[in-house]
Amino acid sequence: MKKLLLFSLFTTLLLSSCVSKKQFTDLEAKQKETQDLLNSATVKLNSCIADKASAMARATALEEQIADLRKSNDNLQVLSAKGASNIEKTLESIKEKDLKITRLQDAITKKDSVTLALVTSFKREVGINDPDIEVNVEKGVVFISIADKLLFKSGSYNVTSKAKDVLAKVAKVVNSKPDFECMVEGHTDSVPYNKEPLIDNWDLSVKRSTSIIRVLETLDVNPGRLIAAGRSSYVPLVDNDTAENRAKNRRTRIVVLPKIDQFYDMIEKEMKNLEAGGN
Repeated sequence: MKKLLLFSLFTTLLLSSCVSKKQFTDLEAKQKETQDLLNSATVKLNSCIADKASAMARATALEEQIADLRKSNDNLQVLSAKGASNIEKTLESIKEKDLKITRLQDAITKKDSVTLALVTSFKREVGINDPDIEVNVEKGVVFISIADKLLFKSGSYNVTSKAKDVLAKVAKVVNSKPDFECMVEGHTDSVPYNKEPLIDNWDLSVKRSTSIIRVLETLDVNPGRLIAAGRSSYVPLVDNDTAENRAKNRRTRIVVLPKIDQFYDMIEKEMKNLEAGGN
Protein backbone atom coordinates (compact mmCIF):
# COMPACT_ATOMS: atom_id res chain seq x y z
CA MET A 1 0.00 0.00 0.00
CA LYS A 2 2.95 2.39 0.71
CA LYS A 3 4.37 1.68 -2.71
CA LEU A 4 1.01 2.55 -4.25
CA LEU A 5 0.93 5.90 -2.42
CA LEU A 6 4.50 6.73 -3.52
CA PHE A 7 3.63 5.78 -7.05
CA SER A 8 0.55 8.03 -6.95
CA LEU A 9 2.61 10.93 -5.56
CA PHE A 10 5.28 10.43 -8.17
CA THR A 11 2.68 10.32 -10.88
CA THR A 12 1.09 13.50 -9.56
CA LEU A 13 4.41 15.34 -9.53
CA LEU A 14 5.25 14.06 -12.97
CA LEU A 15 1.92 15.00 -14.39
CA SER A 16 1.94 18.37 -12.70
CA SER A 17 4.89 19.26 -14.77
CA CYS A 18 3.49 17.85 -17.98
CA VAL A 19 -0.26 18.43 -17.91
CA SER A 20 -2.59 21.34 -17.52
CA LYS A 21 -4.20 22.34 -14.27
CA LYS A 22 -7.56 20.88 -15.33
CA GLN A 23 -6.02 17.55 -16.17
CA PHE A 24 -4.15 17.59 -12.92
CA THR A 25 -7.36 18.23 -11.03
CA ASP A 26 -9.06 15.34 -12.80
CA LEU A 27 -6.19 13.02 -12.07
CA GLU A 28 -6.17 14.12 -8.46
CA ALA A 29 -9.90 13.36 -8.15
CA LYS A 30 -9.35 9.92 -9.68
CA GLN A 31 -6.46 9.34 -7.32
CA LYS A 32 -8.72 10.26 -4.36
CA GLU A 33 -11.44 7.95 -5.67
CA THR A 34 -8.89 5.20 -6.02
CA GLN A 35 -7.67 5.85 -2.50
CA ASP A 36 -11.23 5.70 -1.18
CA LEU A 37 -11.75 2.41 -2.97
CA LEU A 38 -8.51 1.15 -1.53
CA ASN A 39 -9.50 2.21 1.99
CA SER A 40 -12.91 0.55 1.56
CA ALA A 41 -11.27 -2.63 0.32
CA THR A 42 -8.86 -2.56 3.25
CA VAL A 43 -11.74 -2.22 5.68
CA LYS A 44 -13.57 -5.11 4.04
CA LEU A 45 -10.36 -7.17 4.04
CA ASN A 46 -9.86 -6.56 7.76
CA SER A 47 -13.50 -7.45 8.38
CA CYS A 48 -13.08 -10.68 6.43
CA ILE A 49 -9.92 -11.51 8.37
CA ALA A 50 -11.81 -10.94 11.64
CA ASP A 51 -14.74 -13.04 10.44
CA LYS A 52 -12.32 -15.77 9.42
CA ALA A 53 -10.67 -15.71 12.83
CA SER A 54 -14.08 -15.84 14.51
CA ALA A 55 -15.17 -18.70 12.26
CA MET A 56 -11.96 -20.58 12.98
CA ALA A 57 -12.52 -20.09 16.71
CA ARG A 58 -16.08 -21.39 16.39
CA ALA A 59 -14.86 -24.32 14.31
CA THR A 60 -12.25 -25.16 16.95
CA ALA A 61 -14.86 -24.92 19.69
CA LEU A 62 -17.21 -27.16 17.70
CA GLU A 63 -14.42 -29.68 17.14
CA GLU A 64 -13.73 -29.70 20.87
CA GLN A 65 -17.45 -30.20 21.58
CA ILE A 66 -17.56 -33.04 19.07
CA ALA A 67 -14.53 -34.63 20.73
CA ASP A 68 -16.17 -34.26 24.16
CA LEU A 69 -19.41 -35.74 22.85
CA ARG A 70 -17.55 -38.67 21.32
CA LYS A 71 -15.71 -39.22 24.59
CA SER A 72 -18.96 -38.98 26.54
CA ASN A 73 -20.60 -41.39 24.13
CA ASP A 74 -17.73 -43.86 24.59
CA ASN A 75 -18.05 -43.51 28.36
CA LEU A 76 -21.79 -44.02 28.14
CA GLN A 77 -21.29 -47.15 26.08
CA VAL A 78 -18.82 -48.46 28.66
CA LEU A 79 -21.20 -47.58 31.49
CA SER A 80 -24.09 -49.11 29.58
CA ALA A 81 -22.12 -52.31 29.05
CA LYS A 82 -21.17 -52.42 32.73
CA GLY A 83 -24.75 -51.68 33.73
CA ALA A 84 -26.07 -54.45 31.51
CA SER A 85 -23.47 -56.83 32.95
CA ASN A 86 -24.42 -55.87 36.51
CA ILE A 87 -28.11 -56.34 35.73
CA GLU A 88 -27.41 -59.78 34.29
CA LYS A 89 -25.37 -60.73 37.35
CA THR A 90 -28.15 -59.45 39.64
CA LEU A 91 -30.77 -61.45 37.74
CA GLU A 92 -28.57 -64.55 37.92
CA SER A 93 -28.16 -64.04 41.66
CA ILE A 94 -31.92 -63.68 42.08
CA LYS A 95 -32.49 -66.83 40.04
CA GLU A 96 -29.97 -68.75 42.14
CA LYS A 97 -31.60 -67.56 45.37
CA ASP A 98 -35.05 -68.48 44.04
CA LEU A 99 -33.73 -71.92 43.12
CA LYS A 100 -32.21 -72.37 46.58
CA ILE A 101 -35.49 -71.35 48.20
CA THR A 102 -37.37 -73.76 45.94
CA ARG A 103 -34.96 -76.58 46.81
CA LEU A 104 -35.31 -75.92 50.53
CA GLN A 105 -39.09 -75.72 50.20
CA ASP A 106 -39.02 -79.04 48.36
CA ALA A 107 -36.92 -80.55 51.14
CA ILE A 108 -39.30 -79.25 53.79
CA THR A 109 -42.31 -80.41 51.77
CA LYS A 110 -40.73 -83.84 51.44
CA LYS A 111 -40.17 -83.94 55.21
CA ASP A 112 -43.75 -82.79 55.86
CA SER A 113 -45.10 -85.38 53.42
CA VAL A 114 -43.18 -88.16 55.16
CA THR A 115 -44.41 -86.91 58.53
CA LEU A 116 -48.01 -86.84 57.33
CA ALA A 117 -47.68 -90.36 55.94
CA LEU A 118 -46.20 -91.48 59.25
CA VAL A 119 -49.10 -89.97 61.21
CA THR A 120 -51.61 -91.68 58.95
CA SER A 121 -49.79 -94.97 59.34
CA PHE A 122 -49.71 -94.66 63.13
CA LYS A 123 -53.38 -93.80 63.29
CA ARG A 124 -54.23 -96.81 61.20
CA GLU A 125 -51.90 -99.27 62.95
CA VAL A 126 -52.17 -98.14 66.57
CA GLY A 127 -55.90 -97.45 66.63
CA ILE A 128 -56.55 -93.75 66.97
CA ASN A 129 -60.11 -94.38 68.12
CA ASP A 130 -58.77 -95.27 71.54
CA PRO A 131 -59.15 -92.10 73.69
CA ASP A 132 -56.07 -93.09 75.70
CA ILE A 133 -53.83 -92.91 72.62
CA GLU A 134 -53.23 -89.60 70.88
CA VAL A 135 -51.26 -89.07 67.70
CA ASN A 136 -50.43 -85.54 66.60
CA VAL A 137 -47.83 -83.43 64.86
CA GLU A 138 -46.06 -80.46 66.40
CA LYS A 139 -43.53 -78.49 64.31
CA GLY A 140 -43.09 -81.38 61.91
CA VAL A 141 -42.52 -84.03 64.60
CA VAL A 142 -44.87 -86.94 65.31
CA PHE A 143 -45.91 -87.47 68.93
CA ILE A 144 -47.69 -90.56 70.22
CA SER A 145 -49.01 -90.08 73.72
CA ILE A 146 -50.14 -93.24 75.54
CA ALA A 147 -51.99 -93.03 78.83
CA ASP A 148 -50.26 -94.52 81.86
CA LYS A 149 -53.09 -96.98 82.53
CA LEU A 150 -52.44 -98.71 79.18
CA LEU A 151 -48.77 -99.29 79.97
CA PHE A 152 -48.19 -99.70 83.72
CA LYS A 153 -49.95 -100.61 86.88
CA SER A 154 -50.20 -97.89 89.51
CA GLY A 155 -46.80 -97.00 90.98
CA SER A 156 -45.06 -99.61 88.83
CA TYR A 157 -42.59 -99.44 85.93
CA ASN A 158 -43.29 -102.96 84.71
CA VAL A 159 -45.00 -102.97 81.32
CA THR A 160 -48.40 -104.71 81.19
CA SER A 161 -49.30 -107.34 78.63
CA LYS A 162 -51.90 -104.99 77.13
CA ALA A 163 -49.18 -102.41 76.64
CA LYS A 164 -47.12 -104.93 74.72
CA ASP A 165 -49.94 -105.30 72.21
CA VAL A 166 -50.02 -101.53 71.66
CA LEU A 167 -46.22 -101.28 71.49
CA ALA A 168 -46.12 -104.10 68.93
CA LYS A 169 -48.15 -101.89 66.59
CA VAL A 170 -45.90 -98.93 67.32
CA ALA A 171 -42.83 -101.04 66.62
CA LYS A 172 -44.26 -102.16 63.29
CA VAL A 173 -44.64 -98.59 62.09
CA VAL A 174 -41.28 -97.44 63.52
CA ASN A 175 -39.53 -100.30 61.77
CA SER A 176 -41.11 -99.25 58.48
CA LYS A 177 -39.36 -95.87 58.82
CA PRO A 178 -35.66 -96.76 59.18
CA ASP A 179 -34.51 -93.14 58.75
CA PHE A 180 -36.39 -92.00 61.87
CA GLU A 181 -35.34 -92.01 65.50
CA CYS A 182 -37.68 -92.86 68.36
CA MET A 183 -37.47 -91.07 71.71
CA VAL A 184 -39.48 -92.44 74.63
CA GLU A 185 -40.42 -89.81 77.23
CA GLY A 186 -41.73 -90.83 80.65
CA HIS A 187 -44.04 -88.34 82.44
CA THR A 188 -45.41 -88.57 86.00
CA ASP A 189 -47.88 -86.57 88.03
CA SER A 190 -46.80 -84.33 90.90
CA VAL A 191 -47.38 -86.86 93.70
CA PRO A 192 -43.93 -87.61 95.22
CA TYR A 193 -42.62 -91.09 94.51
CA ASN A 194 -40.18 -92.95 96.77
CA LYS A 195 -40.08 -96.71 96.46
CA GLU A 196 -36.80 -98.52 96.40
CA PRO A 197 -34.73 -98.81 94.35
CA LEU A 198 -36.17 -95.55 92.92
CA ILE A 199 -35.94 -92.37 94.95
CA ASP A 200 -38.16 -89.84 93.17
CA ASN A 201 -40.34 -89.01 90.16
CA TRP A 202 -37.26 -88.48 87.98
CA ASP A 203 -36.22 -92.06 88.53
CA LEU A 204 -39.74 -93.30 87.89
CA SER A 205 -40.14 -91.38 84.63
CA VAL A 206 -36.78 -92.56 83.29
CA LYS A 207 -37.33 -96.14 84.46
CA ARG A 208 -40.68 -96.29 82.67
CA SER A 209 -38.99 -94.98 79.52
CA THR A 210 -36.29 -97.66 79.62
CA SER A 211 -38.95 -100.32 80.31
CA ILE A 212 -40.78 -99.31 77.11
CA ILE A 213 -37.50 -99.30 75.19
CA ARG A 214 -36.69 -102.83 76.35
CA VAL A 215 -40.05 -104.01 75.00
CA LEU A 216 -39.41 -102.26 71.67
CA GLU A 217 -36.03 -103.99 71.47
CA THR A 218 -37.75 -107.37 71.80
CA LEU A 219 -39.96 -106.29 68.90
CA ASP A 220 -36.88 -105.91 66.66
CA VAL A 221 -36.61 -102.11 66.84
CA ASN A 222 -32.97 -101.16 66.33
CA PRO A 223 -31.73 -99.94 69.74
CA GLY A 224 -29.44 -97.49 67.94
CA ARG A 225 -32.57 -95.57 66.97
CA LEU A 226 -34.01 -95.45 70.49
CA ILE A 227 -33.60 -92.64 73.03
CA ALA A 228 -34.63 -92.89 76.69
CA ALA A 229 -35.85 -89.70 78.36
CA GLY A 230 -37.62 -88.84 81.63
CA ARG A 231 -39.43 -85.55 82.29
CA SER A 232 -40.64 -86.29 85.85
CA SER A 233 -43.70 -84.11 86.64
CA TYR A 234 -42.39 -80.91 85.07
CA VAL A 235 -44.26 -80.99 81.75
CA PRO A 236 -47.89 -81.53 82.79
CA LEU A 237 -50.76 -81.40 80.33
CA VAL A 238 -53.12 -79.99 82.96
CA ASP A 239 -52.94 -78.90 86.57
CA ASN A 240 -52.38 -81.71 89.04
CA ASP A 241 -55.34 -80.60 91.16
CA THR A 242 -57.67 -83.59 90.68
CA ALA A 243 -57.27 -87.36 90.37
CA GLU A 244 -58.57 -87.17 86.80
CA ASN A 245 -56.02 -84.51 85.83
CA ARG A 246 -53.18 -86.41 87.49
CA ALA A 247 -54.14 -89.47 85.44
CA LYS A 248 -53.85 -87.35 82.26
CA ASN A 249 -50.40 -86.20 83.25
CA ARG A 250 -49.16 -89.75 83.90
CA ARG A 251 -48.26 -90.76 80.38
CA THR A 252 -45.54 -91.98 78.07
CA ARG A 253 -44.87 -89.99 74.96
CA ILE A 254 -43.14 -91.60 71.99
CA VAL A 255 -41.54 -89.00 69.74
CA VAL A 256 -40.83 -90.12 66.20
CA LEU A 257 -38.54 -87.71 64.38
CA PRO A 258 -36.15 -87.62 61.42
CA LYS A 259 -32.52 -88.03 62.29
CA ILE A 260 -31.33 -84.43 62.49
CA ASP A 261 -27.95 -85.13 60.91
CA GLN A 262 -29.57 -86.89 57.96
CA PHE A 263 -32.08 -84.08 57.46
CA TYR A 264 -29.35 -81.44 57.41
CA ASP A 265 -27.16 -83.67 55.25
CA MET A 266 -29.96 -83.67 52.71
CA ILE A 267 -30.17 -79.86 52.81
CA GLU A 268 -26.38 -79.53 52.61
CA LYS A 269 -26.31 -81.84 49.60
CA GLU A 270 -28.92 -79.71 47.86
CA MET A 271 -26.95 -76.53 48.61
CA LYS A 272 -23.77 -78.08 47.17
CA ASN A 273 -25.69 -79.08 44.05
CA LEU A 274 -26.82 -75.48 43.65
CA GLU A 275 -23.29 -74.13 44.04
CA ALA A 276 -22.01 -76.62 41.48
CA GLY A 277 -24.77 -75.67 39.07
CA GLY A 278 -26.53 -79.01 39.41
CA ASN A 279 -30.24 -79.50 38.85
